[in-house]
Amino acid sequence: MSGHKVLFSETEIAARVKAMAREIAAAPIRPDIAMPILVGGFMFAGDLLRAMSAEGLGLEVEMLWLRSYGDKRVASAISMIAGPSEQIAGRHVLVMDGVLDFGRTIAKAVSLIEAAGAASVQVAVAVDKQRPDAVGKADFTAFTAGNDFIIGYGMDDSGHYRSLPYIAKANV
Repeated sequence: MSGHKVLFSETEIAARVKAMAREIAAAPIRPDIAMPILVGGFMFAGDLLRAMSAEGLGLEVEMLWLRSYGDKRVASAISMIAGPSEQIAGRHVLVMDGVLDFGRTIAKAVSLIEAAGAASVQVAVAVDKQRPDAVGKADFTAFTAGNDFIIGYGMDDSGHYRSLPYIAKANV
């Protein structure tokens, strides 16, 4: 573990993702297509998609690949590597990402999806840092955390620690 402080264990994540799946399946607007944001949201999205399927909500999946951190701990300009296709026009889209920090990635994703003609866009994140100055927001949140840089469960520090099964505070 390299001395990282675990914030949310693998067991806590599994229980919370299962509860989120129930919340999403019971929501007034049920999504019909999922759009995970690569790369940080892939682990969370995989778990949430399986949990929603167990709740009777099996979704089509289309990936959105945005990059904001690169190899730094400070977000920079958002670059789009793969964007939404015409398949989302008129659809109810559920965006999935690992962390909502300043919200720029989420805001960019929602903007791209709305511009592609989605009927609605909802956002689910593993961790919301709940910054008062965030420009994006989540409709469904597994956990909230402070402003520490976090790793694990798909989130990285310069490409390292994505595969950790838990979410931890990165060493400074």
